[in-house]
Amino acid sequence: MDDDRVARFRQERERLNEIVLTQGSLQTKRFFALDTKVYQDGALPARTKELLGLVGSLVLRCDDCVLYHLIRCRELELSSAEVTEALDVGLVIGGSITIPHLRRAHEAWQRLSTDEGTK
Repeated sequence: MDDDRVARFRQERERLNEIVLTQGSLQTKRFFALDTKVYQDGALPARTKELLGLVGSLVLRCDDCVLYHLIRCRELELSSAEVTEALDVGLVIGGSITIPHLRRAHEAWQRLSTDEGTK
């Protein structure tokens, strides 16, 4: 994984979100707000919710979503063991078709676990 992938992802996501929120309907803005709020602490801690998001993203095979949730897991200081177990759950649920995404997820997590990946 190249060193700038996380930084480029963050910049691109922010840029595209600005466009969507400028042009999007009230329903789109409400959905974005709900997406933000659902991952906050509640009956389940935010850390658990990010792992759930990670599993769902792996099963749905959305590399952008997987990377986003890995970034959030790093920001919330989840351990490699926690992330690995969550990815294992996603693999079992999603089956072998998720393996290419699982590979990229582990590579991204490895990068995020170094100083270069936390930029």
